[in-house]
Amino acid sequence: MNTQKLLDKASELECRVMYDEPLSSHTTFRTGGKCTAMVDISSEESLAQLISLANELSVRYIVIGNGSNLLFDDKGFDGVVFLMGSSIDEIKMIDETTIYAQAGCSLIKLCRFALEHNLTGLEFAYGIPGTVGGAIYMNAGAYDGEIRDVIKSCTAVSTDGTVHTVSVSNLGLGYRTSCFQRNDEVISSGLFCLETGVYDDIQDKMVELMGRRRSKQPLEFPSAGSTFKRPEGQFAGKLIQDCGLRGYTVGGAQVSEKHCGFVVNKGGATTEDILSVIRHVQNTVKEQTGYMLECEVKIIPYSE
Repeated sequence: MNTQKLLDKASELECRVMYDEPLSSHTTFRTGGKCTAMVDISSEESLAQLISLANELSVRYIVIGNGSNLLFDDKGFDGVVFLMGSSIDEIKMIDETTIYAQAGCSLIKLCRFALEHNLTGLEFAYGIPGTVGGAIYMNAGAYDGEIRDVIKSCTAVSTDGTVHTVSVSNLGLGYRTSCFQRNDEVISSGLFCLETGVYDDIQDKMVELMGRRRSKQPLEFPSAGSTFKRPEGQFAGKLIQDCGLRGYTVGGAQVSEKHCGFVVNKGGATTEDILSVIRHVQNTVKEQTGYMLECEVKIIPYSE
């Protein structure tokens, strides 16, 4: 009953409501069962109202963007999924070097927008398959750059629906972490402070980094990017390779033969297949090296 009240309100706010939506269509791993309902958020205002109402009604929910770092249970998600997609992806210039982007904006779109305005600093993010919201949440990074290098502030929605600004000093940004992983607030937009650059130089850097991704990473298969966090002083991929796990397979899931830091869906993998590979890798690396690899991917259970 409470879930239906929430979904009725979502419809009133002109959000598209999809029942029994397969989560495999909304995650880069391409696995996961169906959710009770998915709500395509239409605006920051609708997000704030629905977050507030969901908490008031004690309805279980999760907010997702491109689903590039999520692993949903094969049974699905017993609750409501709020989708930050193309309806909440506005991007615009605030001043000569500051870009405003809503949480549903893809990183590729953000990087191309920066390029169009001759702004440098975001080249590292070109090719990361996530959204602005997810990138801030994870402090996404690659090739010696990360979000904390370029973000000025962001807006977030509290559990009571209050929208407020969080400065970079209060974002708690560290290696693949932010305050949002601990405070249950939802990112709705970000402000990025860049530097004026030369169009051709920025484009060349983006092309170079994309080429490096394609040559070294298994982009031809569904995955969540790097599966494990980098242990201090080590590289997860090298540890996994040194333990003889390259190509280790369970069902349709495999430690990539191209880059051992990636677990990929070779075709028809289930979430349980992927989790089995992850657990085996963690146990083997721990036994052989003493390092316990921490999973970078967020694993979402069917129910609480």
